[in-house]
Amino acid sequence: MAAPTLAEWLRSATDDMLTALLRARRDLATPPPADSGVLATRAGTAGSIARACENLDTATIAVLECLLVAGADAEPVSEQDLAGLIGGQEADPHAEARRLTAISSALDALRGLALVWGTADELSVAPAAREVFGPYPAGLGTTAPALEPAELDPALAEVGDDERALLRTLAGGPPIGRTKDAALDVPLASATTPVQKLLARRLLRRRDDQTVELPAELGIVLRGGVVHPGDVLTEPELPVSPHQQSTVDQAAAGEAMEFLRHAETLLRLWSTQPSPVLKSGGLGVRELRRIARELDADDTRATLLVELLAGAGLVATSEEVSSEWVPTTLTDSWLASPPSGRWLTLAQAWLDLPRLPGLAGERDAKDKALAPLSEDLRRPLAPAGRRRVLTVLADLPEGAGVKSVDELVALLAWRAPRRGGRLRDETVRWAMAEATAIGAVALGALTSASAALLADDPHGAAAAMADAMPRPVGHVLVQADLTVVAPGPLEPELATEIMAVADVESAGHATVYRVTESSVRRALDSGKTASELQELFRTRSATPVPQSLEYLIDDVSRRHGRLRGGAAAAFLRCDDEVLLAEVMSNQVASRYELRKIAPTVLVSPYPLAEMLDGLRAVGFAPAAEGPDGRTLDLRPSGRRIPSRGRQVRRISEPGAISAEQLAAVITHLRAGDRAASSRRGTVVRLPAGGGADTSATLALLARATREQREVWIGFVDSHGTARQRVVTPVRVGGGMLESSENERYPLHRITSAALVEDE
Repeated sequence: MAAPTLAEWLRSATDDMLTALLRARRDLATPPPADSGVLATRAGTAGSIARACENLDTATIAVLECLLVAGADAEPVSEQDLAGLIGGQEADPHAEARRLTAISSALDALRGLALVWGTADELSVAPAAREVFGPYPAGLGTTAPALEPAELDPALAEVGDDERALLRTLAGGPPIGRTKDAALDVPLASATTPVQKLLARRLLRRRDDQTVELPAELGIVLRGGVVHPGDVLTEPELPVSPHQQSTVDQAAAGEAMEFLRHAETLLRLWSTQPSPVLKSGGLGVRELRRIARELDADDTRATLLVELLAGAGLVATSEEVSSEWVPTTLTDSWLASPPSGRWLTLAQAWLDLPRLPGLAGERDAKDKALAPLSEDLRRPLAPAGRRRVLTVLADLPEGAGVKSVDELVALLAWRAPRRGGRLRDETVRWAMAEATAIGAVALGALTSASAALLADDPHGAAAAMADAMPRPVGHVLVQADLTVVAPGPLEPELATEIMAVADVESAGHATVYRVTESSVRRALDSGKTASELQELFRTRSATPVPQSLEYLIDDVSRRHGRLRGGAAAAFLRCDDEVLLAEVMSNQVASRYELRKIAPTVLVSPYPLAEMLDGLRAVGFAPAAEGPDGRTLDLRPSGRRIPSRGRQVRRISEPGAISAEQLAAVITHLRAGDRAASSRRGTVVRLPAGGGADTSATLALLARATREQREVWIGFVDSHGTARQRVVTPVRVGGGMLESSENERYPLHRITSAALVEDE
């Protein structure tokens, strides 16, 4: 009895088996196949097989490759023959039982995907699978019928070390090599090179004048008599280091705080000095390095920052002739949010970012560097890769972290060796590095906040990060060298006040600020008074305020505002005529075209802010004045452009098929099988043209209705596809055929009909 075809095997499958198949291979269900033959044809195409293989682990792929090596795509192969090609028989009965169980489990998985079908004695594979795995499945060459197995061992015993080294290299795959020696056909006695000797011994085959191939039979012998070693059947272990979950969360919170500080600095930088957009899109190398220098970070971190800020909608390109990267209106609300809320925004943007920041700086096919924020970095499946990495960490015991990223790479490569293409391993490394940088992972372990985020619980994620972050402190430590140390994250109000009067000197878990003459002047320009600044340090410093700081504030405030500026474009006024005379005698007066309009008033055609900067540059300390005589803060607040919103499109996995849809597809499939296998009597066909007499068809359908006979019909559905069904008519009229299954068929779409003959 001949082995069943895939269509016959699918036709005999249960509804549960078909449901599992269509759920696992969603492409087979769209559009619904007309019958099992159509389903088998669709399942046997190279494209569909390749998609199904993307989710197979290494053990299952190895079993499928061994079936191809054994020729199961041409003739059925037994499971016993297959088992001899993987790992070899184990001396330990328990190890042998585990090996056979692993092979059997892999076969069950392949049968469930219709990649393999048949009984244990007759296993078959679709011929198109060879297209998917290439001409050399498992890295073995084609078979050489003329090469007798009994000849191999004696022939191998005669080869030298250099020849054996070449054979082992080819046996590891791929089995072909290019060499000029392939063009020479010399006898063994005259052979001088390893290739010539192996060709003379018939251990290599000549494919053309420059290519040789190692036969599959010899490759298997050199591999110890198997196609794959036994260890491919076992998932590699993932060594972990135990940690307290609280330790992991706190370490991640520290990284998150530093990342948020860099993000805030970048937003403020782009508020005043936006970076231009390249003509080809993206951010230029020079601008990226400027950002890295300002942040005191490397290019990799700067790239991740700009990508996440753009992904979160906090920055965008301005709609101008010379487009620039500018913060959006979302920036102000983000900056005003608590640290945990700011972290949540960036973490969600990273998790759903359809781009690979790690690609920045790599070279494309034209040897052009890939720029950050360019379309070259777009990869729609990137979110699925990140979630896959985090899911592995989520499956570890609480607080456990991977010891080595390379071991995690090896595990994920084993679980899906054909998924991810050439960047398969790099995307795992990038995901771990990025997750660590933003505080989603610490010490190789998943944080509580990230676990909640992975479970689509953003509120829980923000709460967990808030618990892990250090509590804001309400005091600083003022030192004699005019530095101010913040022993932790400051309360938002205090941080704003300190930033107004001091400059950041070094950042980290403890931020160091420095008070200078220019920083005090900046605070006075913003409307602060000397007494308010003295009170700030007196009430908020946990250490005594040094006299040097008090003297500095008093000295700057004493000189600050003695000159008053306004708009003429701008004016200067001062009650001290001697001071105005000093200004007029300085070269700054001619540079800004100052002229006296009153004994105590000078005017200039230059903008007020520009004039005041010039006066300060030569040693004066003017202050800006408003229409009511009060001090004005002329510091620019930064550019903003309208937010375009954050569009998140997850393309992690195709949408699942509902149980109702699957049931409808299987019903449709079974009806097609029944119609295809029914014995039909004389078929009444409608002539082409649409205007022909249909009385014969109507008469046949009327007879079937009266006698409650099953009738086979051929029709064209609403998509223009020809189909066939076996139905029991209950009514014919009004241009419709109604069946006992409550289905309706327009008569003008029925192309042929026949009564079903009894068996």
